[in-house]
Amino acid sequence: MKQWRAVSHDIWQGRDDTAEAANALRLFQTVARCADFAPQQAEGSIALLGFACDEGVKRNRGRPGAAEAPDVLRQALANMASHAGHRELTDLGNIVISGNRLEEAQQALRDAVLTCQQAGKRTLVLGGGHETAYGHGLGVLDAFPQKKVGIINLDAHLDLRHAPHATSGTPFRQLAHYCETQQRDFHYGCFGLSLAANTQALLDETAKRNVTIVEDLRCLNEPDAALAALHRFMAELEVIYLTVDLDVLPASQMPAVSAPAALGVPAAMLMRMIEPICRSGKLRAADLVEFNPACDRDKQGASLAARIAWQITHWWG
Repeated sequence: MKQWRAVSHDIWQGRDDTAEAANALRLFQTVARCADFAPQQAEGSIALLGFACDEGVKRNRGRPGAAEAPDVLRQALANMASHAGHRELTDLGNIVISGNRLEEAQQALRDAVLTCQQAGKRTLVLGGGHETAYGHGLGVLDAFPQKKVGIINLDAHLDLRHAPHATSGTPFRQLAHYCETQQRDFHYGCFGLSLAANTQALLDETAKRNVTIVEDLRCLNEPDAALAALHRFMAELEVIYLTVDLDVLPASQMPAVSAPAALGVPAAMLMRMIEPICRSGKLRAADLVEFNPACDRDKQGASLAARIAWQITHWWG
């Protein structure tokens, strides 16, 4: 796979506490690493992939920088404690973009995800812009052609834009079109939506496609109702693909994104939504997207994004 790169040995580093106790372990000591892209030989049941690409963000006139995110997030994860679930993690490297050829990179990610899923692995992808979701989502849909696959997007934006080419704002419209070509239903829920960040045209698209939406204000003011809506959406599905756009968080908690949220859904509430998804037994794929190290402050965004990835892996395991 010409668009695949192994991760440098320098990335997974941390504090060694094993002199204190044999089980005083951190992720850098328990994550398995592959020198080649070989999911069938991977030790754990969770395949970690990076998608080092922000061409979609550039096309969407956002702030570039998310292409650097996968390895920065690995570094933030490396020194975190290793608990239940974390020994299931195998790092299978990065998918990279060549020049500005976004569609080729998305196809490479699609192929990599499909290979992992067919090998019985769950996929955890570190983006990259939200263009990550098109390649990741296609790989999941391809892996489960006879299943009712649903997409849960924790995001301030619907990303259902119409554009002449793929961007970070188009992935779910593209996935909807793909489902149409396959004559299968499109199951999509967006939780944490900001009405202020989505035009009426985008809301019309949700009505047309029967998209489930739960606004950020409802998550804040009626958390139990928001969670109930999430559970209703999950109940209809057989396979879940979770995508976490980090701009769903308040700018005060997550400054390091292309479009910081003026309001946002706080991390504590976001975790309340993520936990039942991970524990549902239906989650086969998850990603974190839009983290932009160039816009971070004192590694605040990296730490929170890594904690979310850490928590997903822990609950998943």
